Amino acid sequence: MSDVDFRIVDTAELADEAAASLIAEAAGSGGHIGLSGGSGPRQAYERTGILRPDWRRVDLWWVDDRVVPPADALSNYRLVRESLLDGLSHEPTVHRVPTESGPERAADEYDRALAGVALDLAVMGIGADGHTASLFPNAPTLEVADRRAITAEAGMEPFVPRVTMTRTMLSFSKVMVYLVTGEGKARAVTRAFVDEPSPETPASLIRGQQTVAILDRAAASMLTPGSDPEGV
Repeated sequence: MSDVDFRIVDTAELADEAAASLIAEAAGSGGHIGLSGGSGPRQAYERTGILRPDWRRVDLWWVDDRVVPPADALSNYRLVRESLLDGLSHEPTVHRVPTESGPERAADEYDRALAGVALDLAVMGIGADGHTASLFPNAPTLEVADRRAITAEAGMEPFVPRVTMTRTMLSFSKVMVYLVTGEGKARAVTRAFVDEPSPETPASLIRGQQTVAILDRAAASMLTPGSDPEGV
């Protein structure tokens, strides 16, 4: 666990605030930022836009997205658009996954767009099954080393094709922030940050040059006693 900077706070709201502060600071510095979707980070993104409404120095990427139209309720692009981008005074340069091209072509186009890019910040989540991005337990996509973006079959509902950054691409992130809240994620958190790394828990295999785990007490409740540092 020495490779992870744990920041454990009492509530999900405080975890969102801590994540928002880190994202806002990165946006102020400029560079390449990769955001994830799902239900977890919405409040953090909303708070980020208040803390840092000027993103003009940022190139914004999506860690993964479902291959659905950009306005679809399942779209990670839509989530970030609604929770962050629409409230900014100055938008970043947006590099969304071209999902309208279909899974294979979208992955190829996104892979080419990412050439030469190293994320300054990657915001990640962890599913209850231990997946992160759209890299699912024991999936062959975990072993892809010669691409930056690939197609991925969903390992959980909704079962729609996805495009995801690869483990290799994500490993070059200067700072990787995991934001995880809720008791339902407690076992996955332990598997990701305490147990031996394993393809059964993709989040255990994916680290940036610096990795920060922002957890509320519920998500951290199954960590071993010695692994619970002081909260932020």
